[in-house]
Amino acid sequence: MLTSTDFSGLLNERFFRNLLPIPAEDALSLGKTTPNFTLPDITNGRLVKLSDYLGKPVLLAFTRIFTEKQYCPFCYPHIIDLNENYDRFTSRGIEVLMITSTDERQSQIVIKDLGLKLPLLSDPSCSTFRNYKVGQALGAPLPAQFVLDAQGKLQYRHLFSFFSHNASIETLLAQFEK
Repeated sequence: MLTSTDFSGLLNERFFRNLLPIPAEDALSLGKTTPNFTLPDITNGRLVKLSDYLGKPVLLAFTRIFTEKQYCPFCYPHIIDLNENYDRFTSRGIEVLMITSTDERQSQIVIKDLGLKLPLLSDPSCSTFRNYKVGQALGAPLPAQFVLDAQGKLQYRHLFSFFSHNASIETLLAQFEK
């Protein structure tokens, strides 16, 4: 991981669009279908539609990466944990889709820097973050996790708070056991 304090690239259009705090909203109902989206999977070089995963349980992991050089201190360990435990999810038939607001070029650097094997979806417009009502602050959307069953229905959600930044790997895996 790059550990410098290089803030180049931080002050961009996306930063200013997400500067003002908007709290996460508990707007998506459990047992209901979540918004569909189509985003580029930078890890695997293809377009991903959430609807393509109907019939398979999915973890949507919205993460906070400021630039390819600056990771959120709360999200960085979660990104590493998800990547290191990706096989624990896939061996249970669960797909993990990590969504970031970094653009394609930045996302490619993140994948290489962190050795990501899980799909990293790029959403620099932050439209998917907004549709899922995850909130924003200080230049980037906030992290959140959504567990979807094989029918695409929301079974669990974890929205960022200062008391609980991200759901643990064990908590997320346990949601798929229910």
